[in-house]
Amino acid sequence: MLPELETERLVLRPVTLADAARIQELFAHWEIVRLLNAKVPWPFPADGVLRHLRDEALPNMERGEAWDWTLRLKTEPEMVIGRIGLYLGENNRGFWMGLPWQGRGLMSEAVIAVTDYWFEVLGFPVLRVPKAVENVGSRRISEKVGMRVVEVKESEYVGGRLPTEVWEITAEEWRAWRRK
Repeated sequence: MLPELETERLVLRPVTLADAARIQELFAHWEIVRLLNAKVPWPFPADGVLRHLRDEALPNMERGEAWDWTLRLKTEPEMVIGRIGLYLGENNRGFWMGLPWQGRGLMSEAVIAVTDYWFEVLGFPVLRVPKAVENVGSRRISEKVGMRVVEVKESEYVGGRLPTEVWEITAEEWRAWRRK
């Protein structure tokens, strides 16, 4: 069973079907999805989150191929404000935050917590994260936590084909960064 994680200001709870309506409300905005992988449909369907959780996210979690949490402020633990997940494959971490909570450093806290989980609990040797070059907020988080660019390519996003950087950090690099 996926554990709940905590940071200074956040509670990260494993995602459930009961979270679908709130996630739908926050997620279905162009400003949130435009720099996400093109597999996200746009316009976003009214039942998009429910179908995604039921048909992809929760089965992947049950198979041990994904680890997915909702983000909640400790001061309002029943209210979902975003989502973060870890995944097997070419993209090992993904996240988004509702617009009212962006720019406060909350996602950096969540990234540190789940990256610790990736290396210290799951035991993987490397974490790789592709992202659109123009996704400045996400790039800043990767820089802040000691990741480095290992590849530049083009990828399809909801907003079109864009230059992409693949960021990486090894378990050893992560542990060195955490000791700072």
